[in-house]
Amino acid sequence: MQSIHTSNALPGPSNNRSNPTSNPSIISTQNQSPKNQSLLDSIHPTSNHFNPASKNLKSPTSHNKKRHYGDRFIPTRTDDLDLSTTFQLLKEGPPSPTRLNGSKKTVVATVTDLEKDQARKTFTNLLKAETFGNQPSTSPHLINYSPSHSRHASTVPNSSPGTPHKSTSKLFNFSSPTRKEPSNLDSPTHQRYSTTPIKFESQKLLLSPRKPTRSLSKVPFKVLDAPDLADDYYLNLVDWSSTNILGVGLGSQVYLWSAVTSAVTRLVDLNQPNHSDHVTSLSWISKGNILAIGTDSGKVHIWDTQIGKRIRSMEGHESRIGCMDWNDYILSTGSRDRSIAHRDVRAPQHWVSRLNCHKQEVCGLKWNSSINQLASGGNDNRLLIWETRTTNSLPLFRFNDHTAAIKALTWSPHQNGLLASGGGSADKKIRFWNTLNGNLLNQIDTGSQVCSLKWSKNSNELVSTHGFSPGPIQNQVCLWKYPSMQQIATLSGHTYRVLYLAMSPDGETIVTGAGDETLRFWHAFPKKRSCNNGHTLNGSNQKNGNNGSMLNPFAQMR
Repeated sequence: MQSIHTSNALPGPSNNRSNPTSNPSIISTQNQSPKNQSLLDSIHPTSNHFNPASKNLKSPTSHNKKRHYGDRFIPTRTDDLDLSTTFQLLKEGPPSPTRLNGSKKTVVATVTDLEKDQARKTFTNLLKAETFGNQPSTSPHLINYSPSHSRHASTVPNSSPGTPHKSTSKLFNFSSPTRKEPSNLDSPTHQRYSTTPIKFESQKLLLSPRKPTRSLSKVPFKVLDAPDLADDYYLNLVDWSSTNILGVGLGSQVYLWSAVTSAVTRLVDLNQPNHSDHVTSLSWISKGNILAIGTDSGKVHIWDTQIGKRIRSMEGHESRIGCMDWNDYILSTGSRDRSIAHRDVRAPQHWVSRLNCHKQEVCGLKWNSSINQLASGGNDNRLLIWETRTTNSLPLFRFNDHTAAIKALTWSPHQNGLLASGGGSADKKIRFWNTLNGNLLNQIDTGSQVCSLKWSKNSNELVSTHGFSPGPIQNQVCLWKYPSMQQIATLSGHTYRVLYLAMSPDGETIVTGAGDETLRFWHAFPKKRSCNNGHTLNGSNQKNGNNGSMLNPFAQMR
């Protein structure tokens, strides 16, 4: 009781004057404003001197906004909540490769990632439906399932989104509540008689059949030994004809492999007693048995492979011919002498024109015959688009976005004017162009050297082969879905850069070649949609499987 009496008498001014040195802290803060005193108290919260004057001083009230929390601190979750991101769920396995879409770097999904993502979406929908009572949303990888019998459940009448639902029950009801007997209890399929606690909507989601996921074999179904297959980025030594014949250049010789009979024949050997030369490029005419062979000396030899006879030889380049492509009977050749030559193989005077706009070796050429445009890539990191309907010797578009040599070029067969180009080891990007207006549509950072590209004939997908990479992933064959550029699969097996790529005439099989002196055949793309008569849309018969070929995994090119 004495302490209480003393504390009530301390604030008086007479007590402070009687003993001015008894409490220095009181003297130092006596003339301070309440705001300053509260600041000093906060600086010395553990002071041993008791300040009774602070009892009558009030700190200024704070005007902070009050935070509103939900009932029992239950967080508010939206329907589009990503549980894996919110709760930082870690994924098992090594990290996936990355891609660059504009300035945003994202992860490229693999086949395993796609399967896990589908299962995760199904689990998320089921968890939301059971926990929050939401209607489970239909997943895009599920087929609508309608059972033969349906359980009777209460439904809310449809209303417009902006109109609130008006309840028919009274707000104030003073009579004793009566329990309403649920209707349709006589039905054996009623929810009350269910043997599982899972709701009917969730059962419907789980019973919905899954769309069959695309399965791709990661192992080549055929491997051919190809001795002396050059490990040179600037050469094009593998091409597949419309008659199902694969041509391969090995050193100074050209070999033909039949996909129907698996027979291997030697077409030509450029090593003659008085002259020696090497094969640097091959290109089949779009329809027929005519094969163009480019050499290290700058000559072009035209062969009729059906009769095994050379038709003619043409000169015009001062150095090796690393790339060629056909536009009907017009053969375009790109050389190390930095020029592009157009020749009409039917005319006695075959020369048509010459284009000189690249500053270094021309290492990529691709025609788009539907719009009469030619794409050329060079070692000068430049991509040029030429239009043959004009007599101008200057390119229609010049693209300087790549930072390395451009060898990989492919035109989309599904969209006019859509071109894909791939850069070398210093660039590592696949870029997509609209050559009708010259716009860059998209770009993907593959993380490794892009050696070749091919667009699928049967689906809106493309395949890329890769070489050098600063990381552990290299020498890969990648399949992409366009335009999302979602990675479908990654095929591995080559131990050297995958420099060569060709596609079968039916568009289902691809063959890849590398400096490890092997040719590997892969089932990469789906078949074309078939009509009722057993023929595909392009008229080829598919009843005999893979063209009736007898596959020998130990076959050799020689």
